[in-house]
Amino acid sequence: QVQFVESGGGLVQPGGSLRLSCVASGSIGSIYFMKWYRQAPGKQRELVAGITRGGSTKYLDSVKGRFTISRDNAKNTVYLQMNSLLFEDTAVYFCNYNSQYGSTWTSIPDGYWGQGTQVTVSS
Repeated sequence: QVQFVESGGGLVQPGGSLRLSCVASGSIGSIYFMKWYRQAPGKQRELVAGITRGGSTKYLDSVKGRFTISRDNAKNTVYLQMNSLLFEDTAVYFCNYNSQYGSTWTSIPDGYWGQGTQVTVSS
């Protein structure tokens, strides 16, 4: 299984921006669906954004228009550009994947969970 290291989190004021990176231990070129999740304190982990091998993207409604997911297969890296951050975006952000073609937004991820990267939006 591919493992990931997430980075790029930090403390940011409301309205600010961060760019998260997720670097894989192996090639992601054949992985069908790469996804970013987040988990806020006391809440369940939720899916935030996903991108297929073909470049199709999907977002949680609350982040549409503010977050952008992208993937660079040559660098085995997935990014999450987060703009106009809100207090409610505070969470630990993780990446994971679905390897098989045809996996959907709700498909259970295939990989192990990494440590994640903490994003804190605070004034």
